[in-house]
Amino acid sequence: MAFWKNFASTLVASLGIEHNTTTHLEKLISALGALLGILTVYWVSQWYLHTEGMLLMVASMGASAVLLFAVPHGALSQPWPVLGGHLLSAFIGVSCHKFCPDHALAPALAVGLAVGAMHYLRCLHPPGGATALSAIIGGEQIHAMGYDYLLTPILLNVLAILLVAFLFNGLFPWRRYPAHIVKRHAHRHLPAQLQTGKVELTHEDLAAAIQQLNSYIDVTSEDLAELFELALQHAREHGSHPASIIGGRFYSNGQSGERWCVRQVIDIHAHPNAAKERVIFKNVAGAGAYDTGICRTDEFREWARFEVDHRNGQWVRLEQSRP
Repeated sequence: MAFWKNFASTLVASLGIEHNTTTHLEKLISALGALLGILTVYWVSQWYLHTEGMLLMVASMGASAVLLFAVPHGALSQPWPVLGGHLLSAFIGVSCHKFCPDHALAPALAVGLAVGAMHYLRCLHPPGGATALSAIIGGEQIHAMGYDYLLTPILLNVLAILLVAFLFNGLFPWRRYPAHIVKRHAHRHLPAQLQTGKVELTHEDLAAAIQQLNSYIDVTSEDLAELFELALQHAREHGSHPASIIGGRFYSNGQSGERWCVRQVIDIHAHPNAAKERVIFKNVAGAGAYDTGICRTDEFREWARFEVDHRNGQWVRLEQSRP
């Protein structure tokens, strides 16, 4: 019996079958959102070309509906990946058909180039691969459209489904779309004991946190635990405050959630008495973004955990102070 239980557990893990912690209400909301999204795409397409609306629906919108309404806070579901991913892939698909018509390599080339381009332009959206493929294998009607395929049906479909995603997900505070405007104060404000004391988080704690969010997250509790351990290791190895504060540079407080903040030093008012030296700063990311302030240099150094720099669209911790 133990053998078969172990075999079943291994099989489930190998197949990637994960426990879905969302409530029945969340699952029904996702299904209803997808239904309304595709229905709106059809209505808009029918309105645009009257009785030929079905011909202007792209199959890849079904995949986009899954992301927009079942995983609305996922990185691949945000507006730019949806809009840019579909349009860029459509352009590549049409171009591949024009330059390699009826070539057996064209479908694979279109999808491969679309994936690479979406990566570089930070608009990776899996349904985009289907959009590129449709431009190749969609038949004479799509081929005859040429680059008009980008406007109708692609742009028309994308704008319609994005509109529904904004409005429908906005009805539910925990699902508001895009993810940037979601406010989860109840989950992000840590209790006082976590802010002031040393608490060891366990795998069970992380799994419970995922369940408490009541939103499908494309990461397992095992992956999250591993990331947490790596983050702790990195923090232990680089735990000191910056040796000096330098004008024009960026510093992070090293916090998480809504307490995370990056400040840029705008100016430093030197004074013979070090206790009276002042720093003028601006919050450029995180809590209180775009706010400005002034404090003593020693206070700013105590607040700052380390220096950071903005690279490739994200804030990167600098290993040591630059010369």
